[in-house]
Amino acid sequence: MDRSKIRRILEDIRLGRVEPEEAARLFEDLQTEDLGYATVDHHRAVRLGFPEVIFGQGKSAEQIIGILRSLQARQDTVLITRADGEKAQAILREIPELDYNPVAGTLLWARGQVESRGRGTVLVVAAGTSDLPIAEEAVVTARALGNEVETLYDVGVAGIHRLLTNNQKLRSASVIIAVAGMEGALPSVIGGLVDRPVIAVPTSVGYGASFGGIAALLGMLNSCAPGVVVVNIDNGFGAAYAATMMNRTP
Repeated sequence: MDRSKIRRILEDIRLGRVEPEEAARLFEDLQTEDLGYATVDHHRAVRLGFPEVIFGQGKSAEQIIGILRSLQARQDTVLITRADGEKAQAILREIPELDYNPVAGTLLWARGQVESRGRGTVLVVAAGTSDLPIAEEAVVTARALGNEVETLYDVGVAGIHRLLTNNQKLRSASVIIAVAGMEGALPSVIGGLVDRPVIAVPTSVGYGASFGGIAALLGMLNSCAPGVVVVNIDNGFGAAYAATMMNRTP
């Protein structure tokens, strides 16, 4: 259940195509469901515009399957993040129709084509190949939330000419997600080149003094480029969600 479905039900009531009793039954989907180990939020798409996403880390395959089945009954798209290889394979054996991205660790189920709702393109830029798991999480999430997505990979500041030769691609995006580890300089460089929102994602990639992504996080927070905002370390999902809110049409 989401806002568009609620509007359709109300219109059907107004036109007499649906009886109030039947509408009341349909609105029963606007509730939470207690599975014992999880309370599934079926009202989230109405409140926020997007349905609940399953965070797979720390959950068993059986728990994820149970939550997934509950969500499938009431929404058209279900995304699972942070599902490692063994857990993902166990879920796929039970529900083989899921689209698995082994780099991102995501599983996606969609009832048909995901409707495009964005004003323009979300561009996901990754500094290095080691940053791809987080960048791909952002890509999968942004597409699942209805965005047109393009990518630009392995264009970090160690070879800055690789980025500069793609200046037109940067400037044509509506929102840019910049993913980088090490010292985290990439978002600052991009922020100095374009008049678009830049969402910086620090990754835990780097040698010891990177402190598991803290160095990149602090570098991004201290960016001198205006228009750069920062999400948590390795949070490709959060970056894509924020980009979607910036990019979506009313």
